[in-house]
Amino acid sequence: MAAHDHLFLAPDHARSERRTWFVIGLCGVFMVVEIAGGLLFGSIALIADGLHMSTHAGALLLAALAYGLARRHARDTRFSFGTGKLGDLAGFTSAVVLAMIALLIAFEAAMRFLHPVPIAFGEAIPIAGVGLCVNIASAWILSGGHHHHGHDHAHDHDRAHHHDHDHDHDRDHDHADDRHDGHDVAMGRVAHRDNNMRAAVVHVVADAAVSVLVIVGLVSARLFGWLWMDPLAGAVGACVIASWSWGLVRDTGAILLDMNPDSAMTKRLREAVEEDGDELADLHLWRLGPGHLGAIVSVKTDQGRNSDHYHAKLARFGGLSHVTVEVTPT
Repeated sequence: MAAHDHLFLAPDHARSERRTWFVIGLCGVFMVVEIAGGLLFGSIALIADGLHMSTHAGALLLAALAYGLARRHARDTRFSFGTGKLGDLAGFTSAVVLAMIALLIAFEAAMRFLHPVPIAFGEAIPIAGVGLCVNIASAWILSGGHHHHGHDHAHDHDRAHHHDHDHDHDRDHDHADDRHDGHDVAMGRVAHRDNNMRAAVVHVVADAAVSVLVIVGLVSARLFGWLWMDPLAGAVGACVIASWSWGLVRDTGAILLDMNPDSAMTKRLREAVEEDGDELADLHLWRLGPGHLGAIVSVKTDQGRNSDHYHAKLARFGGLSHVTVEVTPT
């Protein structure tokens, strides 16, 4: 029996990894400059912002390491269905870190409401502005290598591997093409989405959003004396980050627990199997990695058909990177 390749990584995996490391370098340099400047000029605000930047650099480091581990262990047979989910695991972890950051910001905002502190506007506003520029640049760099919607990919496919009997048959290929035999059946956005990159982008965008709110709060406090605007901006930022964190936890958790990622695909698979009078007895559909779905199909038929017939029928569905078919005569 021929060995299988379980390469279920996104087509732009290597490029995303390089971009993530580049942004880590950018944030790291800015972090060192801020902390060094704070120590040199005695600015607590600069040191605090540099340490804050380090939390996001750490989250980006987690994403970069996940890309590297997934690539290096892509052919490791200890991973039954490849390493495509490492990015989702990193995204889940990153979402938990985001939630903790939201709690810390909310706590600090509450303390500022109860016990207002003097604000060094001359330092705080420029720091927030520079931080915003760094985050915008980081988000632009990261997003440049990632698309949040499903689209067609033209990649080669491995030949189907056959078992010694007709009841079980796996089909593996390097990446799913959405066009087969004249058909164009696109996967849903959730199946294509790279949650590791999504988490990295959310970190820098969340920081950018907080920077905008902080600038608005600081300028309002300086111009109108509304000192309460600064903690209010922090509280609003905490709510925004918490909302994005929950979205990441929900989506990555669903993938890690093998929830059905594409109900529309499930319906089309059922229709395809049953269009000739056969019965789809059981169907399991789950995500193996960005742009890759696994499927286990159990069919009852009285037509004398074997598993090859159903593999050929399902070949038009893009993204089915690992398919097992069981046929039971009735």
